[in-house]
Amino acid sequence: MKHQSKFSTNQQQEQAAELHAAQKAAQEFESVEQLIRHDARQTLPPPSIARRLHESIGQSDAPRRAWWRRLLE
Repeated sequence: MKHQSKFSTNQQQEQAAELHAAQKAAQEFESVEQLIRHDARQTLPPPSIARRLHESIGQSDAPRRAWWRRLLE
């Protein structure tokens, strides 16, 4: 009995993998940018990197002075 359930589980996993591969193969993108955007939506960064990214974005919102003004001060 265990052999049958193990076989059906393997068969289900194999079918799911085939379906996933078929869905991936069927998708076409008009540009590299669209491919990158799609991949970014599908892939989540590790939490530590996501936190650092959000901190960096928050810091870049502050208005920056021109480089030559910072140099002269």
